[in-house]
Amino acid sequence: MDEAETDVLAYMNFPAAHRPKLHSTNPIERLNGEIKRRTDVVGIFPNEAAIIRLVGVILLEQNDEWAVQRARSMTLETMAPLSDDAMVTLPTMAA
Repeated sequence: MDEAETDVLAYMNFPAAHRPKLHSTNPIERLNGEIKRRTDVVGIFPNEAAIIRLVGVILLEQNDEWAVQRARSMTLETMAPLSDDAMVTLPTMAA
């Protein structure tokens, strides 16, 4: 445990408002449930590529949904100050 201290406490580098979201596994559990629900509907896939396409689409949909949710505590705006990279900037918002 002593050797893993920095890894275990890495979440402390994030703002306090982000920490409850980092502790929760609910988003990943919901995503896994959605993947299971959608793959169960298909039942038998013709090949591995078909599985990869379906799961890929589900992941893209979820990424898009998470990207547009402004009510979440971990938005792009709140994450930007955490970056040391000067090239990381927020996209400009259309007026």
